[in-house]
Amino acid sequence: MALLLFLVLVAVVLGIIGVVAEGLGYLLIIGIVVLVAALGLVAVRWSQRTGRRPIR
Repeated sequence: MALLLFLVLVAVVLGIIGVVAEGLGYLLIIGIVVLVAALGLVAVRWSQRTGRRPIR
């Protein structure tokens, strides 16, 4: 969970810097890539967790 929050925070900071600073648009793109990676990580963890429930 801490890794997810850290990745989202990094993505937001890079996105803000990429939008505000002139000529650093690549930081915005990197921020978007990091955000997509964090969402992919959440999806993988969520799909793995649903398979571990015991059948009652």
